[in-house]
Amino acid sequence: MTPINRRQFILAAGGCICHAAVGHARWPFFGPSADEKADIQGSIFKNDAPATLWKWSKPATYFQRLDQNAVLCTLCPNRCRLMPGDRSVCRSRVNVDGTLYTLAYGNACSANVDPIEKKPLYHFLPTTRAFSIAAAGCNFRCLNCQNWEISQVRPEDVRHLDLFPEAVVESAEQSGCQSIAYTYSEPTTFFEYMVDTATLAKSRGMNNLWISNGYINPEPLDALCRVINGANVNLKSISDEIYRRLNGGRLQPVLNTFVTLHRQGVHFEMTHLVVPGYGDSDEMIRRMCGWILENVGPDHPLHFLRFFPRYRLDRLAPTPVATLIRFRELAMAEGIHYVYLGNVPGDAGNHTYCHHCKRLLVERQGYHVPTFHIRDGRCRFCQTRIPGVWPSTDKDSTS
Repeated sequence: MTPINRRQFILAAGGCICHAAVGHARWPFFGPSADEKADIQGSIFKNDAPATLWKWSKPATYFQRLDQNAVLCTLCPNRCRLMPGDRSVCRSRVNVDGTLYTLAYGNACSANVDPIEKKPLYHFLPTTRAFSIAAAGCNFRCLNCQNWEISQVRPEDVRHLDLFPEAVVESAEQSGCQSIAYTYSEPTTFFEYMVDTATLAKSRGMNNLWISNGYINPEPLDALCRVINGANVNLKSISDEIYRRLNGGRLQPVLNTFVTLHRQGVHFEMTHLVVPGYGDSDEMIRRMCGWILENVGPDHPLHFLRFFPRYRLDRLAPTPVATLIRFRELAMAEGIHYVYLGNVPGDAGNHTYCHHCKRLLVERQGYHVPTFHIRDGRCRFCQTRIPGVWPSTDKDSTS
């Protein structure tokens, strides 16, 4: 573990872009199978807390004290019960003398300036940039994890930036970003760091974006909704069995998250990575769309992403592009207004079309947007309101 101070960060980034290297990881888990119990208490790390706390430690916001100096973490549905010296499922929380601490405060293991489309967010201030940060840890055990080098390790196992909230906001401002994105790993696991940074950023007129698996309890989610402006939440499957087998979690808490974001008026988009053999069927996509339409309506964008072999599912083949195209057409036929394809460069499924007149509104070539026909949040051609957060000034261009 090697911290990098803020001056080194700014110099390396040139005030614009930085990315921290990560160290070698330990991977002791393959994820719960379908017949394992709902909570994954067997995955906590016994007697793995550091001997002394470091400056990146802070008392956790959500936990209960129990008998014998045990604590119950109430941040996410894992509800880890930790005896003194134990470490949580997400690896970033420890019980020290009967108090739960986060070890992931101010020690971002990755920071970068990204196009907002990369999150992916297609209906939130297109063409702007987001200052993206992550700290180590995740409360899932996804067999297909894309960022396992930082999500499946302890905070002390990676090189990191010495980047406390004030420095994050200043760096975002210097980089010309309109938003800060909490992303890459699972930002719920560095909740206190995220909320303090987001609160400061909001006071400076900056947007906050939560890029998450949505596995969080209601009370902390309500608190988070007060400081975030947008989110992309990954809906892994509409099957609880697949959630348990593929991700080590449960479905219902994620569905509850979507309902809460919708009720709170937070702009959000949904991502579904289509993993071959794990629910890539028309029937399951119809069930997913049915739930979306019934509970949050047709206007939240849905992204189908192409899977590529990663981590513990490196034996699988990539998702056939034809499958993704079929699912997009199916979802739109079911009534979802805005459905996109990800990891399929050049496909028409990357573009935004008015759900009323069907005209092309936003053309995307990678992260470049050569065509944009939305004015004051409406289709330039038929004046239909397009759901999302759009530039405050009128914009209408073709280049």
